[in-house]
Amino acid sequence: MKANKTQIMKKDTRAQVGIGTLIIFIAMVLVAAVAAAVLIQTSGVLQQKAQSTGKQATQEVSSNLMVKNIEGVRAKNNATSMSSTIDLLKLKVGLNVGSAPVDVNQVVVSITDGTTANNLVYAGNTKSYASTGNDNGFMTGFTTGASVNLVTLLTGVTNVTSEFNNSDHYYTAEKIRDEDSSFSQSNPVMNTGDLITVYIATTSDSAASTGYSTVGSSDVSTGGLNQSGLNLVPRTVVNIVLTPESGAATTADFVTPSSYGVKETVALYP
Repeated sequence: MKANKTQIMKKDTRAQVGIGTLIIFIAMVLVAAVAAAVLIQTSGVLQQKAQSTGKQATQEVSSNLMVKNIEGVRAKNNATSMSSTIDLLKLKVGLNVGSAPVDVNQVVVSITDGTTANNLVYAGNTKSYASTGNDNGFMTGFTTGASVNLVTLLTGVTNVTSEFNNSDHYYTAEKIRDEDSSFSQSNPVMNTGDLITVYIATTSDSAASTGYSTVGSSDVSTGGLNQSGLNLVPRTVVNIVLTPESGAATTADFVTPSSYGVKETVALYP
């Protein structure tokens, strides 16, 4: 019989030591620390960008402005002598619930009657029609009085880089409800709960040439009406778009009645 063989395994209890090992260990710790710092910084930047993007996206898709109703006004000399066209639109505009404040100075109103399209800016806007670097683009004769500005809109002209009718370049506005006094002619800011009237001149060529003396409560006999290029006769399809600085655009479409009859003010929308 063969003798049993005994195997003896050497037990090595000593670890590798030395300056080289220490340097490698420290390097690994430093690399891990740098990597962790980069990850933390990157996650912070991404979080900030995500919050900013989410806020901007919410503003862009939210609908701020809301058109409550629209009335049309015919120019006249008296109760029996009235224009055959709608010569002034009165839009009652408010804000949806939860909307951010809206600077009316930055709202562009686009209106078309199917033939002519006018892109209008607020009469007190100093930049839109001014040349680069200037701030003289507001409507000539613009004041702090809403009624005066309406007459100037209907009858006046402005000369910035060239002369043009106010009626086909501007619109004016007047506050109806403004509990926090945020809205003025020079600083037209709307907050939740505010309600304003936006005036859009739609004076036709025929109304301007006839020389009517009154539009609503506005006396236009001194300056005379200026045409806007629009012609809102009966059965006209009208499209109005209000585009704020941020947020979704608001659209109001309507068709003028088949006859205006003897009415001076005509309900058009909704």
